[in-house]
Amino acid sequence: MSEIKIAAVSRTEFGKGAARRTRRSGLVPAVLYGHGTDPVHVSLPGHDITLALRAANALLTLSIDGGNEQLALPKQVQRNPIKGSIEHLDLVIVKRGEKVTVEIQLVVVGDADKVDRIVTMDQQTIALEVEATHIPTAIEIDVTSLEIGDTVTAADLKLPAGAVFNGEPDDLILSIAASPSQASLDAELAEGGNEAEAAHEA
Repeated sequence: MSEIKIAAVSRTEFGKGAARRTRRSGLVPAVLYGHGTDPVHVSLPGHDITLALRAANALLTLSIDGGNEQLALPKQVQRNPIKGSIEHLDLVIVKRGEKVTVEIQLVVVGDADKVDRIVTMDQQTIALEVEATHIPTAIEIDVTSLEIGDTVTAADLKLPAGAVFNGEPDDLILSIAASPSQASLDAELAEGGNEAEAAHEA
């Protein structure tokens, strides 16, 4: 994943009122911490940071007051429950070459839409230990050659070079099941209707 450069400005005012003023001016209040340093309070351009965070585990290069650049990863994002806009951001400092543990999206590729089968995802993401500057955007799972009854475990995943999964190798990721027949669907609907009718009569 490429680094996303963001111009940050030091923030000296705190509290709800100061945060509201910051947001009204198109900025997002944020705090940067980690590696034993004191927290650094900054304001980030709202439009730029919103675009940057569309990518999971976005690696940010912050230029604070035009000075030295600092690598950081989003740790916690607070959003407005109605508008969905970013209200506050916690960022954790990372160093080049440092390993971090992040949740990576699992993506099914290949012929997953065959009518006779269903792909059941047991996990949507996987926690991987990777270099901070080499975080993959997703891990692809090719189901083209899989048949009904087949499964994919963590050990079957093709991980990027240097990535480490610290969980159990037999952790189930996905399975391929047969699609239910129309007859079984009709029977299930009929059974549900009978149960509803019995409950109503009771």
